[in-house]
Amino acid sequence: MKTKILLSIFIGGLLATTGHVVADDDRGGWFERFTGSSRSAGVAPATNSLYLQECGACHFAYQPGLLPQRSWRSLMSGLDDHFGDNAELLPVDLQTLTDYLMENAADNANFKRSRKIMRSLDPNETPLRITKTLYIMNKHDEVPSRHITANPEVKSLSNCAACHTRADTGSFSEREIDIPGYGRWKD
Repeated sequence: MKTKILLSIFIGGLLATTGHVVADDDRGGWFERFTGSSRSAGVAPATNSLYLQECGACHFAYQPGLLPQRSWRSLMSGLDDHFGDNAELLPVDLQTLTDYLMENAADNANFKRSRKIMRSLDPNETPLRITKTLYIMNKHDEVPSRHITANPEVKSLSNCAACHTRADTGSFSEREIDIPGYGRWKD
């Protein structure tokens, strides 16, 4: 830990003296690249091509860091009735995707929102919907229903990409929210 702090101070000073812009915003940046740590406000983007193909074919390919391992394990074991649809996979694909989700779940992620999601959950809680985690519900509690459920272009809180313009990259910054029919979100 001490080494990472000293390294980040050294690199920050080096970048500042060379004229490089040193920024630490919610998209990640120099700190993450040089320390292997993340102070990002987002979550790691979904990068597995099979996951993007299989899951992203029907809905937004939710980042694994939005749910804990126990939730992903439960979801993957019930794909024959995945929220009313049959989403069964070939056994080899099921194993590949389950491994990917386990490795990148919120309890293994070093991203700010993933850590906050984990802190919001009771240790015995296994949410099957990201929108049912206390953290996500609290982040959206001020958003009027006319912006979400009554909005024909959004319809549901689960439609992240409708308002979060960079959701696919793992960024859910309030600065990047553009609600269809209403415009930029002003908290």
